[in-house]
Amino acid sequence: MQYIYAMMFAVDEINHSESLLPGVRLGYRILDSCGLHPWAMEAALSLVGGYDTNCSITPENNTGSVGKTKEMGVFFFSKGVKNVPLIIGGASSKAAIILTGVLGPLSVPLMSYQSSCPCLSDRRLYPNFFRTIPSDIYQARALAQLAIRFKWTWIGAVMAQSDYGLVALKVFQEEIAKSGLCLAFVKTLRRQNIVADAREAALTIQASTAKVILAVSWYTDIRELFVQLDRINVTDRQFLATEAWSTSGDLLQHPATSRVARGVFGVAIRSSNIDGFEAYIRGLHPSQSPDNEFLREYWEKEFGCAPVSSSSASLPPCNGTESLYGVQSHFTDMSQLRVTYNVYLAVYAAAHALHSLLSCPNTDTSTSSCSSPHQVTPAQLLEHLSRVNFITPQGESFYFQGGDIPARYDLVNWQKSPEGSLRLSLIGKVDGFDIDLNETGIQWSTGSTQVPVSVCTMSCEPGTRKAIRKGEAVCCFDCIPCGDGEISNNTDSLQCDRCPLEFWSNPARTSCIPRQQDFLSFNETLGITLTTVAVSGAVVTTAVFVVFLYYRQTPMVRANNSELSFLLLVSLKLCFLCSLVFIGRPSVWSCRFQQAAFGISFVLSVSCLQVKTMVVLAAFRSARPGAEALMKWFGPHQQRGSVGIFTSIQVLICIIWLSLSPPQPQPDWEMTGVKVAVECAMESVLGFSLVLGYIGLLACTCLLLAFLARKLPDNFNEAKLITFSMLIFCAVWVAFVPAYVSSPGKYSVAVEIFAILASSYGLLFCIFAPKCFIILLRPEKNTKKHLMAR
Repeated sequence: MQYIYAMMFAVDEINHSESLLPGVRLGYRILDSCGLHPWAMEAALSLVGGYDTNCSITPENNTGSVGKTKEMGVFFFSKGVKNVPLIIGGASSKAAIILTGVLGPLSVPLMSYQSSCPCLSDRRLYPNFFRTIPSDIYQARALAQLAIRFKWTWIGAVMAQSDYGLVALKVFQEEIAKSGLCLAFVKTLRRQNIVADAREAALTIQASTAKVILAVSWYTDIRELFVQLDRINVTDRQFLATEAWSTSGDLLQHPATSRVARGVFGVAIRSSNIDGFEAYIRGLHPSQSPDNEFLREYWEKEFGCAPVSSSSASLPPCNGTESLYGVQSHFTDMSQLRVTYNVYLAVYAAAHALHSLLSCPNTDTSTSSCSSPHQVTPAQLLEHLSRVNFITPQGESFYFQGGDIPARYDLVNWQKSPEGSLRLSLIGKVDGFDIDLNETGIQWSTGSTQVPVSVCTMSCEPGTRKAIRKGEAVCCFDCIPCGDGEISNNTDSLQCDRCPLEFWSNPARTSCIPRQQDFLSFNETLGITLTTVAVSGAVVTTAVFVVFLYYRQTPMVRANNSELSFLLLVSLKLCFLCSLVFIGRPSVWSCRFQQAAFGISFVLSVSCLQVKTMVVLAAFRSARPGAEALMKWFGPHQQRGSVGIFTSIQVLICIIWLSLSPPQPQPDWEMTGVKVAVECAMESVLGFSLVLGYIGLLACTCLLLAFLARKLPDNFNEAKLITFSMLIFCAVWVAFVPAYVSSPGKYSVAVEIFAILASSYGLLFCIFAPKCFIILLRPEKNTKKHLMAR
């Protein structure tokens, strides 16, 4: 009824307009198809073929007629014109498809106010179709944008088993997939099996972790779904509504709805006020249009009386005081003019197209683009309709894009009133791709303004990455912490980024921080310990040197080649002190000096021991008959020369090595952790190997010679002591190699210092401890007789 009178009101406004179609009066004819498609097709053919006087009654002014027969439509014509150039109708998409197919060959435009199927946007198939309601594609996109906006990544869907549900869900799913949102489930509702399907959908909703449910169906199907949810007490779901049920008064007033569907949020056909329309409606009376069957039936139902003599005989006659001014019904409710406003716009769009056609500057009516009021053809009107562009009485811009209008929707929210009932609240608008939304004004299903959370897995915090679960939707994932040296500083990162070499990840794995340079310093416990041990060794060596120097005339000192003993003590002191060069921040010169000092000091020590061993062997051999000349090869000069030659070879190796490829201080970026070791990198492993190898060669040779001389008949055998010392020396340095290679960073330096100190202490104590014991504590044994005795 409201749609019918919106058409009539718009025609009346246009006929009284001085700017729109001046001098031309529009007429209309309204037929009812009762929702039957064959009747709709028959009525459309009747409209375009001319008046059927058996189906309508024409008022005296000959501007319009209303008859209750088969199809609801409106046509426009000037006074005296019999056939219609345009039909407004096709309330459903199926009806619009049928009517467009029938009217297409006749080039008669069909303008629908409620057919929203996206298929009707195809101009190749439906070139004569126009509509004042947006395509369902746009409402599905708007709902998807809202889901993306509120970060609902896990959404359930219930849809009608029809093109309406299938198309809307397909578009919605395509849109949300671009942003990584997922559908938790999809359940269909079939009209012929609605109770069972609604019960199954309700159980699925109850079992799912999805808290937001998209419902794409008719309000009758949704009502049954709410009933089933109420029976199993599911009241914490947030529903996303389409325009098919978002403004349904029947649903808002249903008892189950207030319990399970509080906070429904969705799109609705845009609404607008129509100035003067309410007064027009409330001023209606059957006496003004006795032949209007629609109004007569409504009057009988509303007031329970017969307004005219032709009314039902079973009802008492009305007393004439009945009025719609005090009636509150859907017909008189002007708060939600949605489809009604689409009907109103359709009338104005047709009027402006006709105005454009009749105002054509080309006066040659034989052309296809211009016409006189008495020669309007549907093809001409169709051509001008596609170019319509005007401002509505409400101040909106109106134009067609193909056969569609720009997408405009209202965003509505079902809110609980203080009385406990649900009421419809406008909280935003959609204009194309722009969404204007008052988020703070939304009342959600929880009863608060806090946006509900609907996710399969909570977002991965910075410092972690998403790992998709095999065989599950992309919205279901695990959050894996980033590894050492990797970070992620965004929520839901798909991967962790490796920090540059100079940086490392912080403990939270959210940012890269500069790496701290680490080296063996004098301030840390390990450095202090090694320094103390090294200095103690040097002090002990100095003490031994002083003892030997003080008792240099005693047999114990003289019998053990005092010159080589003093030289050995000096070299051992250098060994202790050279370990200190390894401690502290590496520099270019410290890296070069430490290896040279280490290699030369130990070669000097081992050379002294080797020469001492050779002297002992030569002395023993020279005691045999005929071997007196052997000792002339091992005099003091020869001993000093031998030590000098052995040491010079090591000096030469060090010079060549340090000249060609010296060690360089550089950070070891391959290390893991926030600390990076600064060490003396061996540019040439061969040079370091030659230094160690030469020391090892001398040590092995000395060990072999000392081993051969270990059973000489002296009571105090020097070769035996050298054997023990070299065994310790070799054991330390054999263990050093694997320990050095496997130790990270500064600990490799500590291993080398330990090897230097351990071998130095081994030489010091094995060679000199027994002698100092006799010199200081057993002076009676410090005689030549005792030393030479067997």
